[in-house]
Amino acid sequence: MIRVLIADDSAFMRKVLSDLFAKQSDFQVVGTAVNGKDTIDKVKKFQPDILTLDVQMPVMDGLEALAIIMDECPLPVVMVSSMTQRGTDATIRALALGAVDFVSKAGGPISKIDTIEDEILEKCRAAALSHVSKTQSPSKPLVYTSKPAPAPETPPAMKRIEPRRRTGLVLGQKPVIHKIPAPTPVKPITNQTSNSLSNKKLVVIGTSTGGPQALQTVITRLPGDLPCGVVVVQHMPAGFTKSLADRLNSISEIAVKEAENDEIIKAGQVYIAPGNFHLRISPIAGNGRKIVLSQEPPVGNHRPAVNVMFDSVAQFGRELVSVIMTGMGCDGCEGMKKIKAHGGYSIAQNEESCVVYGMPKAVVDAGLADEIQPLTKIAEAIVEAVRR
Repeated sequence: MIRVLIADDSAFMRKVLSDLFAKQSDFQVVGTAVNGKDTIDKVKKFQPDILTLDVQMPVMDGLEALAIIMDECPLPVVMVSSMTQRGTDATIRALALGAVDFVSKAGGPISKIDTIEDEILEKCRAAALSHVSKTQSPSKPLVYTSKPAPAPETPPAMKRIEPRRRTGLVLGQKPVIHKIPAPTPVKPITNQTSNSLSNKKLVVIGTSTGGPQALQTVITRLPGDLPCGVVVVQHMPAGFTKSLADRLNSISEIAVKEAENDEIIKAGQVYIAPGNFHLRISPIAGNGRKIVLSQEPPVGNHRPAVNVMFDSVAQFGRELVSVIMTGMGCDGCEGMKKIKAHGGYSIAQNEESCVVYGMPKAVVDAGLADEIQPLTKIAEAIVEAVRR
């Protein structure tokens, strides 16, 4: 039985959602909340399995409440709000704070909900199986060096003990999301490197449920001078991926943007596939590569689909570093088979740090992962793989 708490300032919506869950044999409504403060109190009181949370509420809004909940008593949260479609920034903020997924109320806060009943139930059932954890402080991005040189030896009389630098990369640590400080300017990107081979490399990342949090953990740790491009497919509807890219760009040393059709892939740049578009990568003259977008039919109910991108990059063989992270289902597994058949390198997120261990599990179970890493070690693994 999935015990659910419903938080919404609209009495109508609380009633509609309560009736929806009450009709299901696997859900039990343990309570309702009318504002953010009430939500926090009732999460602590009832300890539900999942929380459905509105954004716009009096006294304390949903985002403020979510930040406190994920820090003090984390649990799976699905945002159900009329703002999640109109206010894409609010949605991305909620996902960054730790919400597992989101559903848009069709037409507004007092609209009929029968058009999205199946979506609400599907996402809440998936959320109940997810793993969430407490917030953490951010860590500094990694530093890329093509060939690390040993530090020069200091004469014995001059030696002193230096404080150890904290990297925040702790083995086995669960995925967590930190409260984001005010955006800081992104450092200029330089595409020059002494390692010409690395310039030919390409990093591709596929993820789904829990992906916005995972991407924040990984991308904010990548160095701004990474000597190759990074291309991401995140399952997300149209209209949300630009907000995701803009947010990541504002908090990362490496540059991040939403991908555009026919765009040339540059070193030190992350490209996120736009929602509702498949993304492929094609070679061009001079060893370059470009992004090709299309609206061909969904593959495995996804557009963009990780398999579509992975299929297109398998041709790059040993120049490829492929990463599969948290998400439901098995999108990316078939494409990863082709990548491995062509000599590409693969990194999979481990079970303990996944919000949903579906997509990485398919790759690991198929014996396709060269490395299995916790979320906080994936950026380091990417840098090492690019360096080789």
